[in-house]
Amino acid sequence: MVVISEVRINGVVADFDDPRGLGHIITDGIVYPFHCVSIADGTRSISVGDPVSFVALSKLGRHEAGDIRSR
Repeated sequence: MVVISEVRINGVVADFDDPRGLGHIITDGIVYPFHCVSIADGTRSISVGDPVSFVALSKLGRHEAGDIRSR
């Protein structure tokens, strides 16, 4: 896993499938997928519409959100 940027990005949780643990964060028209293990507080669950901050990661050649924190 490669950190694309050390700068935290602000976005909003666009969708989250709780049973699968998969979701998307949208910011400035860019969609970042994420897995529940990337939620920093360890809850493994997050609500759609929550404002968050995250770092952009590159995993297996695709971008995704990591270190997701509520704002």
